[in-house]
Amino acid sequence: MDVRMLLDFMSLAEKLKCNTRHSWTSDGRHESVAEHTCRLCVFAWLVKEEFPQLSMDHVMKLCLFHDLGEAVTGDVPCFEKKDCHREAEDEGIKKAASMLPEKYEKELLEMFRELDENKTEEAKLVHALDKMEAVIQHNEAPIDTWIPLEYDLQLKYGQEQAKAFPYLAELRRAVEEDTRRKILQSGTGQF
Repeated sequence: MDVRMLLDFMSLAEKLKCNTRHSWTSDGRHESVAEHTCRLCVFAWLVKEEFPQLSMDHVMKLCLFHDLGEAVTGDVPCFEKKDCHREAEDEGIKKAASMLPEKYEKELLEMFRELDENKTEEAKLVHALDKMEAVIQHNEAPIDTWIPLEYDLQLKYGQEQAKAFPYLAELRRAVEEDTRRKILQSGTGQF
């Protein structure tokens, strides 16, 4: 790869470190998109033995790039995302991919097509893990960082995606228990 092309793409990818998400870390600061992506990859690696029928190397690659468009657009929380945000993110992905040699561009665009279509088991797993990682992160964040709609969202977000995999359904139930415990311990009376 041409070194200037590589450095330009790395500069774009660096924005994932700068762009923050709606989520907060356990020490009370906004999480970056890059931090979410890193932990999502760790998550996929930790559950790899639960999915021997899947290509977990491919799952990890999908996880690694799943939010690349947010290097261009920034993060929009799921409860605020509209078609115009999705279109802008799609354009950001095309822009990022176009910075690469044709071989890499095609590979990257194919990964996003796969994620968009959500037909492969690998794509479905990435979507389930992505949503669950966000819920886990919220459980770890101070509850005073939650906005009112998140009390309900924490109990529902990613449930449908997790049902596609027995192991994840079990894990999602444990995460929900953590959410309920956190809410009860907060004394907010929310449910």
